[in-house]
Amino acid sequence: MTILFVLLSIALLVLLIVWAKLNPFLAFLIASIVAGFLLGLPIDQIAGSVQKGMGNLLGDLVVVIVMGAMLGKLVAESGAAQRIAGFLMGLFGEKKITWAMSLTGLIVGIPLFYNVGFVLLVPLAFTVAYQYRLSAVYVGIPLLAALSVTHGFLPPHPSPAALVAQFEANMGLTLFYGLLITLPTVAIAGPLFATRLKKIESKPLETFQAEALPESDLPGIANSLITALLPVFLLISTTIISFWLPETHSLSQLFKFLGDPGVVMLISVLYATYSLGIRRRTSMKRLMESYTQATKDIAMILLIVAGAGALKQIFTDSGVSQEIAEGLQSWSVHPLILAWTITAIIRVCVGSATVAGLTTAGIIAPIIHTMNVDPNLLVLAIGAGSLMFSHFNDAGFWMYKEFFNLSIKDTIKTWSLMETLVAVIGLFGVLLLDLFI
Repeated sequence: MTILFVLLSIALLVLLIVWAKLNPFLAFLIASIVAGFLLGLPIDQIAGSVQKGMGNLLGDLVVVIVMGAMLGKLVAESGAAQRIAGFLMGLFGEKKITWAMSLTGLIVGIPLFYNVGFVLLVPLAFTVAYQYRLSAVYVGIPLLAALSVTHGFLPPHPSPAALVAQFEANMGLTLFYGLLITLPTVAIAGPLFATRLKKIESKPLETFQAEALPESDLPGIANSLITALLPVFLLISTTIISFWLPETHSLSQLFKFLGDPGVVMLISVLYATYSLGIRRRTSMKRLMESYTQATKDIAMILLIVAGAGALKQIFTDSGVSQEIAEGLQSWSVHPLILAWTITAIIRVCVGSATVAGLTTAGIIAPIIHTMNVDPNLLVLAIGAGSLMFSHFNDAGFWMYKEFFNLSIKDTIKTWSLMETLVAVIGLFGVLLLDLFI
């Protein structure tokens, strides 16, 4: 009966978002309260559990997500993303243009949130397609595959960062393992898949053509790359150094401090403020206005994350997590495949990758110690599942359709299939890493 109540709570969440069109944050709150009643939590404890769950999860994440938004905003507005794209396209040439677009999406997608990266880079892809007289779909899909993978797999993006916090994983290791899986996933779902899309006609609307900054106003390529990739370098390098240094070493605690995700993002934003802002004579007032706008852009993401934390806490406080753990122990399915499957089903039903990942985390996080699985790989398995088969209930599906001016049929043949490839190949990559870790 307990498992049935959990399923009813999740079904309610799905219905509120898909059928009632309710804001996901409100849906999470309602589903959490209903779950508390169904699971027999004392009525005077339900509100406290909701508040505790929201506070615990946001306390770990708010700095990472907000600082990531600020960094991404500055990389976009300063022209650093445009500089990186232009450099890579010039480096690869026309014959390998799809590989250049994938690498652009991968590098720029790390600091940029998905929607920002989409709006910023897709018009550049249209410009490239027009210049070389190529199909916009053929040029654009490799770019979008890279943006999707970074959104689903790599911190400091909201969903993987939240999963790291919930599973008590290591953000540096998750990022390192994520990059190992990201490269082949992007290659297959991007440039290799795109070779089958050359004949799909697309006539992007003129409204979505890129408004490029003048070349003289762009930052240098070295400055752009270093600033955009600084969080990756700091997270991975401090993680590696921390593994090499013994606990008793005098510098051990220093590198642990420097490797904290919040500290890494703060250092990166401060550096970007100088390298892409003050150094290029942008006023501090303008920079701070940009940062303020960035926080407004991700306010709802923070609330959705908080709502997911509330649902997780209800499951924990009601004791249902233990029953789920005992039930899962009797299953012969690999924990990573199970987590991927649950996430993929929720993703297809709800449409939101972030909601799918965080809902699955709410179920699994309290019982991870019973699953005998690397938490870093669990983050990546859920991240892969959260990208499964984007269709009519996903805003990304409609953004792609409208920007590329495609039919529903061609949108499914290109976008939906690409997202499915990312999800399936990502799972295989996680399972492969699990053999060696």
